[in-house]
Amino acid sequence: MEEQLIEYLCQFVNDDRLRLLYKNLENRTRYLTIVLEDIYQAQNASAVVRSADCFGIQDIHVIENRNTFDVDREVSMGASKWVHLIHYNNEWNNTQMALSRLKNEGYRIIATSPHTDDVSLENFDLRKGKAALVFGTELTGISDVIKANADEFLRIPMYGFTESFNISVSAAIIMHHLTWRMKNDPMIKWQLNNDERGTVLLHWLKKTIRESELLEKNFYELYGKRQ
Repeated sequence: MEEQLIEYLCQFVNDDRLRLLYKNLENRTRYLTIVLEDIYQAQNASAVVRSADCFGIQDIHVIENRNTFDVDREVSMGASKWVHLIHYNNEWNNTQMALSRLKNEGYRIIATSPHTDDVSLENFDLRKGKAALVFGTELTGISDVIKANADEFLRIPMYGFTESFNISVSAAIIMHHLTWRMKNDPMIKWQLNNDERGTVLLHWLKKTIRESELLEKNFYELYGKRQ
């Protein structure tokens, strides 16, 4: 049914836009994913969303224990339309809920924070499997829950007097470095599988086409009659 709906909706997209959608689909990944824990500055979180889209990372997990996240559209420049934002805000411990889901999906939990057992960005082992990169609050960093449940700790080498990067800068540096290495490593199967491609393409088509909900309703009415 999904394939037929995609084929139907493609009729309402011009050729140039359709080529762009398929081109970007080839470069999309869920091998890496981003986790934002309690980011309280919307501009920073929105900048991370924009960078994730630019580097082809499809999913961003947003943990909202104390702070809620509303996308700053001027900063994100529309990027939130093209990525999946998964919010965790319905439990007393949303961080644990997010970690449990990610681990069930086969992700390693990678805390981006200086730590006694950390590994530098250049030496991070991408071949070990999917990685969820966790970024904490601007002032205090990742929570104790993340620290206790992290599989590995990752740091960006720094050589100045300042102790840390701005979170959006840190995320962009890490995403750039790891996506470049990932896409140039023939041993890593980083692209979306066929089912994931269909789901993402359908999401993009709905975001691209005006009145897509009405068209989808018309499709199911037509499809039902033909059955």
